[in-house]
Amino acid sequence: MAKERQENDKKLQWDLTTIFSTDEAWEEELACITANLSGEANWQENGSHSAVDFVGHLLDSAAVLYEATATMLLISQDVERLYVYASMKNDQDTRVAKYQEYQAKATALYAKFGEVFAFYEPEFMALTEEKYAQFVKEEAKLSNFSHYFERLFSQKAHILSQKEEKLLAQASEIFGSAAETFEVFDNADIKFPLVKNEQNEDEQLSHGNYISFMESKNRDVRKSVYQALYSNYEQYQHTYAKTLQSNVKVHNFNAQVHGYNSAREAALSANFVPEKVYDLLIESVNKHLPLLQRYIALRKDILGLEDLKMYDIYTPLSSLDYKFNYENGVKKAQEVLSIYGEAYSERVKRTFDEQWIDVQENIGKRSGAYSGGSYNTNAFMLLNWQETLDDLFTLVHEMGHSMHSTFTRENQPYVYGDYPIFLAEIASTTNENILTDTLLDDAQNDQEKFAILNHWLDGFRGTVYRQTQFAEFEQGIHEADAKGEVLTSEFMNHLYAEINEKYYGLSAEENPEIQYEWARIPHFYYNFYVFQYATGFAAASYLAEKIVHGTDDDREKYLTYLKAGSSDYPLNVIAKAGVDMAQSNYLDAAFDLFENRLNELEALVAKGVHRA
Repeated sequence: MAKERQENDKKLQWDLTTIFSTDEAWEEELACITANLSGEANWQENGSHSAVDFVGHLLDSAAVLYEATATMLLISQDVERLYVYASMKNDQDTRVAKYQEYQAKATALYAKFGEVFAFYEPEFMALTEEKYAQFVKEEAKLSNFSHYFERLFSQKAHILSQKEEKLLAQASEIFGSAAETFEVFDNADIKFPLVKNEQNEDEQLSHGNYISFMESKNRDVRKSVYQALYSNYEQYQHTYAKTLQSNVKVHNFNAQVHGYNSAREAALSANFVPEKVYDLLIESVNKHLPLLQRYIALRKDILGLEDLKMYDIYTPLSSLDYKFNYENGVKKAQEVLSIYGEAYSERVKRTFDEQWIDVQENIGKRSGAYSGGSYNTNAFMLLNWQETLDDLFTLVHEMGHSMHSTFTRENQPYVYGDYPIFLAEIASTTNENILTDTLLDDAQNDQEKFAILNHWLDGFRGTVYRQTQFAEFEQGIHEADAKGEVLTSEFMNHLYAEINEKYYGLSAEENPEIQYEWARIPHFYYNFYVFQYATGFAAASYLAEKIVHGTDDDREKYLTYLKAGSSDYPLNVIAKAGVDMAQSNYLDAAFDLFENRLNELEALVAKGVHRA
């Protein structure tokens, strides 16, 4: 049961004093940057310009273009650092008013930063390539930003006038309000009921322990908890529909005013990912839905159920107790990830030694898990550890993100010190696939092998199939809104239930609660984010094979990808590691692996190896 934060082990909490030693230091930095962005103070004591001094002068000379760009990036680093501290403090306990205020101020600062530098792209777009070439000759340091400028030139058709971009920047805080409302409502205000656990004791249902309940071997527990959770979403479905509808309208509005054909095109264009990648994913997944339904049928047989329901989807098919307390999880993660070599292992060790990780669930804490931080901070991780095998997979998953961030920041300047989400999910799920290979190799008997195969197949279902299911829904609601459809809860319930039935082959009528699932998915507020989980997992399965069974050169190429950040276009970066994501080959390979492991599981079932 979740405790108050102060009751948890402080050694298992992240150390945010490495960002700001005190809250007062954060407030001083906030005041300093706010003054600079308002034109009230120079950026540094050495007489550098205030941010607003560059407005209308960006192309006065090569020297001014360089100084303005460098200043913008320098301020951006500090705005980012302020936001990370505020948001992570808020995530620790979303009920604390002080840190709600900090996050609101940091969000407002981001909006102010965007407003002040709204002039930059429109003014830059007046620069011809001939004039740019001349500038580079006059100021050699501009070549430090060459790929950054190249990306700007490629977006020229979608940049509005300075006045228009400034108006949009001023409205950014308003545009983000639907997502913020959802987050506060879903994490802080919604109160889930007490439910009965396997010992028939009352336990507080939370986001953090819901999946553990769904993994219960007691079907009555699964059913009652499932119905309890979705009763809340049914009760508040109209509120959730309004927040999601508002968010979709923001996406469609921004895409339209910037001259894109759709919100999807705009979102993918921001990461320089062709829409073909999205379409190939949905096409490939739909072609392989019979494999998913074959796995669901096997699950039904193993569980001995005549009427498999959606609340039966998560329960493990093996009763082998694969529990990991956090200490053992740390040891296993270090062992598995040592395959990358000394440099990677050394940085993994630092995450544990230097308290980069917030491990335990507490009341009010943000649900789920993530890797966060900024260019000038550690690559922190938030977990809600429940001692399951899933937690071990989550740990290596988030460690993949944090190592990607760490290697990138160590090897790239700030301008290229981040990476698109499209590449991020490859780094995390490659680790998951390597963990699976390791656990399969370490299996002492058929029962252990069965448990790991079951876990991997469930992971594939949850990542490739489920996230693509989400991607179809997300595309559907954006297209509907663009056509003038009203995104009522009834509309979204029907669409979601229809897609779910297509995927699982389970009747929507016999699984009425699932129609409300869209309401609890935070990723629908992230603007065409979820498909990248699926493409990332598929690419990762291919790369994991190379890392585990390949050469030192294969592993070195993978580290090169981790170090690249955004110094090249994403498809080019991952191509250097050996994956062509503009073709469907990597997806075909992923489904071949799924089928092979499903065959292995079916063979073990035929031998009577299940429910051990």
